Amino acid sequence: MTSPTALKKRSVNIAGHSTSVTLEQAFWQALRGIAETRQSSVATIIAEIDRARGEDPGAPNLSSAIRVFVLTNLQGR
Repeated sequence: MTSPTALKKRSVNIAGHSTSVTLEQAFWQALRGIAETRQSSVATIIAEIDRARGEDPGAPNLSSAIRVFVLTNLQGR
């Protein structure tokens, strides 16, 4: 069994380009759950998070932005 804190790197396609995202297993699981609830895909949600970061040079990296999104989503339940 994989530890929930074990890092897992996955490739995702965002706006036509492939990028790697590294998150703890627990965040991947939570993100999949959010995607299922929204009847969406994980890739679509990640693309939305990436777009929301915009071109702000002070924006967090994509992995951090995903963690904040998951945390905010889970706190809102």
